[in-house]
Amino acid sequence: MPEPLTASLVVEFPFTRSLGPVQSAFLTGLRERTVLGVRTGDGRVLVPPVEYDPVTAQELRDLVEVGTTGTVTTWAWNPSPRPQQPMSTPFAWVLVRLDGADTELLHVLDAPGPEAVRTGIRVRVRWAERRTGAVTDIACFEPAGDGTAAPEARATAHTGAFTEPVAGITVPARLEYTYAPGRAQSRYLAGLAERRTLGERCPSCRKVYVPPRGACPTCGVATEEQVEVGPRGTVTTYCIVNIKAKGLDIEVPYVYAHIALDGAGLALHGRIGGIPYDQVRMGLRVEPVWTGDGRYPDHYRPTGEPDADYDAYRELL
Repeated sequence: MPEPLTASLVVEFPFTRSLGPVQSAFLTGLRERTVLGVRTGDGRVLVPPVEYDPVTAQELRDLVEVGTTGTVTTWAWNPSPRPQQPMSTPFAWVLVRLDGADTELLHVLDAPGPEAVRTGIRVRVRWAERRTGAVTDIACFEPAGDGTAAPEARATAHTGAFTEPVAGITVPARLEYTYAPGRAQSRYLAGLAERRTLGERCPSCRKVYVPPRGACPTCGVATEEQVEVGPRGTVTTYCIVNIKAKGLDIEVPYVYAHIALDGAGLALHGRIGGIPYDQVRMGLRVEPVWTGDGRYPDHYRPTGEPDADYDAYRELL
């Protein structure tokens, strides 16, 4: 039995957002070692603060300062921290209700082991040495004294005014996962290794799916019959890309298109090359260009054939 295919994949992009007055005050406050919450119409103090009451949808602007000590309401031990997590040594994920707040803040607790953590333990903020206006300005929480001190009732009005307030943030979003293709996609990938494109035909509607899915999403039946399609195809729709992607060595502008390979029942994606971007058009006949030991075609180029009639691909738009 062949070894199952797997691939370790990463989806990563920078998430950038501007901040309104509430979030700006909260993050700027962290930079200045101050924790701010927001008071709702019924007197509750929310930390972290939000712009609108999650219950009534009322706009919230009444900022208050809460304590830097609090109580753990629930926790989970992390014995094997992953790269880019807040701490490199084992730690606890904790929900902390800061003194003066009515909601919990998710963060990490630096503790010697799970036996040192419990619901109800008192903790305090450990500030990062270098603070920039981010939740990581709280480096972590740490146990406060013997863990039996009474909560400090503290929630005082705050203007939210700071020198040089933080106006926006850029946060890297990253997802690491292992992908294991099923039977249908494994055969598809094996075909690509031989520079062949394999689809599967639905026994009911006769549509050929490329890449194959193992089942017809329309008819709900398994697809077993393999069909080799292409290699040539027709551009059905396309877009001109004007923003250069990080790590992609392709000069802009370039064209990314839906290409209906001959014999396929739906179009797949591919880059168009070998032609000026402003000459790409619907109906253009193209063929794949492989480079080196690439698993997929590097791009598609014009074949020189006459353009396909619109009626030949209109059902594949």
